Amino acid sequence: MPNLAVELNRLHLANPILVASGTFGYAREMAAFVPFSKLGGIVPKTITAEPRRGNPPPRTVETASGLLNSIGLDNDGLETFLAKHLEYLVGLGTKVIANIAGHDREEFLQMSGRLGGIEGLSGIELNISCPNVSGGVDFGVDPARTEAIVRGVREVCGLPIVAKLTPNVTDIVAIAQAAQSGGADAVTLTNTFQGMAIDWKHRKPILGNVIGGLSGPAIKPIVLRMVYQVARRVPGLPIIAVGGIGSLNDVMEFLVAGASAVQIGTANFYNPTLAGKLVDELDAALASEGLASVREIVGTLKTP
Repeated sequence: MPNLAVELNRLHLANPILVASGTFGYAREMAAFVPFSKLGGIVPKTITAEPRRGNPPPRTVETASGLLNSIGLDNDGLETFLAKHLEYLVGLGTKVIANIAGHDREEFLQMSGRLGGIEGLSGIELNISCPNVSGGVDFGVDPARTEAIVRGVREVCGLPIVAKLTPNVTDIVAIAQAAQSGGADAVTLTNTFQGMAIDWKHRKPILGNVIGGLSGPAIKPIVLRMVYQVARRVPGLPIIAVGGIGSLNDVMEFLVAGASAVQIGTANFYNPTLAGKLVDELDAALASEGLASVREIVGTLKTP
């Protein structure tokens, strides 16, 4: 059987299929649908230092090509996560990567330092790219600020670090290079694209926050391009791809483009069993190609 294990520098996964933050809750919500131990990893919803109520409703709207959301990092805060959710998560038999967001660099460092001493966590994903909160993308659009946050977290936290980048930039390669320079073990490409929906009859936006983040099938070709660019221009930086993955073919396209792993996001809402099935399908697909490991297909795209 093919070897599905992947190494993202210090972060080692049994297979490359993960679930994306904000789409899987704290996993309890998905227990009826997914055999957690089959997954390469779980990224729970974003944690902030203090509880957040999130943005005013409506918070989600379905579009013709994907989902717009403006949840606004609604969560109970770091202390509640540690007290009520962490023990359950680390007992699921798969890697757990905490996703955190801070108001400033110092808050990122304080949270990372606290989480770095927690037994059972496998890594930290830095959410420097949320489009639905004030200042949420400020860190991820500036290479200097990206590098400073990653470097600071690396100094205070011994866990593997993944930087989740925003696609709402002119040059994603420059941001990825900055994350690598700061010491990131990998990058997640990407968070959602800024978008909006309008009720033209009433002359008003549909989302309570006016602008939200677009995910789903519409963004896949753009994220695929970004993965391809970063894979070729930032060697040594593993990529976790997320954006519109709804089938094994989508997974394989991202792997061939240069991603070492993927996260399933929006598809969890309409096909909650998908992530578990993809592990089996990936195994079969690699065997049919005569490949001994998933690593053999990563970055094998042939270009003119």
